[in-house]
Amino acid sequence: MKTIQSMIALFCLALLLLLAACSSSQPAAAPEQSNPPTAAPAPTPSASEKKEMILATTTSTQDSGLLDALLPVFEQQSGISVKVIAVGTGQAIKLGEEGNADVLLVHSRKAEDEFVEKGFGINAYDVMYNQFYIVGPAEDPAGIKGVQSAKEAMAKIAEKQSPFVSRGDDSGTDKKEKSIWKEAAITPEGSWYISSGQGMGETLQMADEMRAYTLTDEATFLSRKLNLEVLVQGDKSLLNPYGIIQVKSSTKPEEGMQLIRFFTEEQGQKLIGEFGKETYGKGLFVPDAKQR
Repeated sequence: MKTIQSMIALFCLALLLLLAACSSSQPAAAPEQSNPPTAAPAPTPSASEKKEMILATTTSTQDSGLLDALLPVFEQQSGISVKVIAVGTGQAIKLGEEGNADVLLVHSRKAEDEFVEKGFGINAYDVMYNQFYIVGPAEDPAGIKGVQSAKEAMAKIAEKQSPFVSRGDDSGTDKKEKSIWKEAAITPEGSWYISSGQGMGETLQMADEMRAYTLTDEATFLSRKLNLEVLVQGDKSLLNPYGIIQVKSSTKPEEGMQLIRFFTEEQGQKLIGEFGKETYGKGLFVPDAKQR
């Protein structure tokens, strides 16, 4: 009897061991799979990493079309995008003082020198020049045609109180006009003296419509189709030099110097000298690059 009980116990033990073995041989449940993390988008370059810069310049370089001839060449070769702010020289210099421009291209040597002397500008160069004209209606009521002296011509205009349109915007042209009145010991005032507060192109248009006199840079005048005539030119006081200056506080010093080198070295100087020849039969600017 005991033998039978022992055999039954052994059988039960063997059965339990067999069941345990079968249970352990079952494949483990596959672990729950999670979706792989989504890759973060590549960061967009910040404005400071982009190759771009700001050029503050006069309305004459813009209105004449010069910048349209030069800047695309520079941008293609350098990969630097140039944002142009075309205002009067006084406003352009103010932008430089406030750190809101990287390079200035302006035309008032006295103001340019002061900008550098005050510590706002570095790497100043002469870049080109042309001349100012005193222009007016063909009938020339003040009788200034052919007068050799700019201050004498302005004195005649004031004496006759013939209409004269001034830029009145603290631009390089405005500064030049004011300096000629000062040389002539005249304070222009009265209904004959009109301040446009506009750029050169708009001021010329206004003078043309009013049959008035005005002082203009050569390039903007020649690029416009007007009824006004050149009445006074050639006086040494009517020389109109342009300078290019790096703003000391610029956050884009390398880009700024690349632009300055382009304007003052061989390729840029050649483009400046050729600008206007095909259309007007003469260059509108004379290249004259040299470091100050």
